[in-house]
Amino acid sequence: MSDKYIVSARKYRPSTFRSVVGQQSLTHTLKTAIASGRLAHAYLFCGPRGVGKTTCARIFAKTINCEHPTPEGEACNECPSCKAFNEQRSYNINELDAASNNSVDNIRDLTDQVRIPPQTGRYRVFIIDEVHMLSQAAFNAFLKTLEEPPEYAIFILATTEKQKVIPTILSRCQIYDFARITVPDIVQQLQYVCEQESIEAEPAALNVIAQKADGAMRDALSIFDQVAASTQGHITYQSALDNLNVLDYDYYFRLVDTFLRGDVMQSLLIYKEIRDKGFDSQFFINGLAQHLRDLMVASTPQTRKLLEMNDEVAQQYGEQSAKLSPAFYYRALDLCNTCDLNYRNASSKQLLVELTLIKLCQLVTPQPQQAAQPPIQKIAAAPTQAQQAPPAQATQQPRAAAPQPQQPAAAAQPPHPAQAQQPAARPAQPAQPSAAGRPMPRAVGNAPRIMVNVANQPTPQQQEAANAPAAQQRTEQFTADQLQAAWQRYIDEHPQERALVTTMSYSLPQPGDNAEHYVMMVGSPTEQKNVEEHKTALMAFLCDSLKNDRLVLDVKVSEEPIDTPKILSPREVVEQIKQNNPNFIQFIKDFDLGLA
Repeated sequence: MSDKYIVSARKYRPSTFRSVVGQQSLTHTLKTAIASGRLAHAYLFCGPRGVGKTTCARIFAKTINCEHPTPEGEACNECPSCKAFNEQRSYNINELDAASNNSVDNIRDLTDQVRIPPQTGRYRVFIIDEVHMLSQAAFNAFLKTLEEPPEYAIFILATTEKQKVIPTILSRCQIYDFARITVPDIVQQLQYVCEQESIEAEPAALNVIAQKADGAMRDALSIFDQVAASTQGHITYQSALDNLNVLDYDYYFRLVDTFLRGDVMQSLLIYKEIRDKGFDSQFFINGLAQHLRDLMVASTPQTRKLLEMNDEVAQQYGEQSAKLSPAFYYRALDLCNTCDLNYRNASSKQLLVELTLIKLCQLVTPQPQQAAQPPIQKIAAAPTQAQQAPPAQATQQPRAAAPQPQQPAAAAQPPHPAQAQQPAARPAQPAQPSAAGRPMPRAVGNAPRIMVNVANQPTPQQQEAANAPAAQQRTEQFTADQLQAAWQRYIDEHPQERALVTTMSYSLPQPGDNAEHYVMMVGSPTEQKNVEEHKTALMAFLCDSLKNDRLVLDVKVSEEPIDTPKILSPREVVEQIKQNNPNFIQFIKDFDLGLA
């Protein structure tokens, strides 16, 4: 008959400081205190569950009573005190579970035991587990004994909620904070257990178990036993996923690929596949947020150490993160967080998640015009570098040749003073920017239309190709009011671009050097950068609305502070309505709106 089965959490519970997992600095401090004889009369071990608080308390109690400690500061396991402890018959160690013994009478019984000195050994150790469960009266009854115990008495208090222990108790203890056990440390311990139990396990499967344990070694060993029992000694990655109801991260990698392509339909099909497997939608959206967070920290070498996973998976995260921009992470995480906050109150939870996926697909989807003509997008986004692009040279030649009589269309528009200084014999070099630093007007206004017309010219001669788009330039006159109206229409039609439209709402364009030049003053370089990123689409919209391709908009940072409107929270809006309309308070009470 085989030996009685013992669960791994008990069988592999550490019995020495060296075998404690993930608390090396703390155990080193305890061993040093024992070796030097500098022992306090009260200790408080606090930290999450399953990290070794009670285990370390027992090892500490065993070691301080050992008659022949090893040079490494460990108990010898050979002396009578160590043998009595290992056989659970030591009278020098007393444990009290404060969760079920939290009354004043229980503490009085404990203080009565403190008066009895040890029969063998040097110390009597009292371990009180879950000490935060003691009642207020029990804490008060314990104070005097804890403050002035006999010289042979040592108290070790253990708790998962230090904030619930009264300050007078905390002030009388040396406090040791136990850290969550990292995923690599848990995986290493699980590999050791596999070797001892002759169990085969894939590293990826052990990594899944370690992540599921959430920093608790005891939980990891319990989960390990569960998976090992169902796989009959051969733990695979897929079996770990099936037993623990964990969603494979491959789904999240596929989803992010659909976001990169802007493939809305495929992302919805992947979401349906996940729901068909029985996974909760909120669990899925939280997992997606965690995946995006891991991609963000994997994007730079400095933060890659925050990934708690094996090297193979971390490399996969690094490869996908290289395809995404930081702006994508911030907006995507915000969308996932908003979905999670609204999930409970949503009447159609599936639709809420699907709308979130649709928005995520649109974060990196290029505009159709920009996707079809990448060179035009580059010129429009950076008009100050138009000198380096051949198509931009073609658009500048009519202005450089404006003084020549054979081009009446270009002569009708007076050139910029800085442009007039360029020699007409060198049409290949465009005019330099003006002293105000604004780019050439034609590189911004309706650049895509200009370039298409140039490409469709039937004759290859450079002069004819340059003259053709100039004749087709839209030059209708417009007023400042018309520009303001077009400006407001863009704000109304693009509410999803929150940062941009917020800046546009208080930074209105002001007239510049001429009727077609305007200046937008913003409050910070960050706002300036944001406007510049969206400037191509904004200028195309304004030029189409005003039917004038010569419009120029300069974005500058104001040297003086700009009064920006305060964005009110929903609670502030309600309070403002209450102040302006006293009847609104009675309305809230009548309909029981819960806003009071």
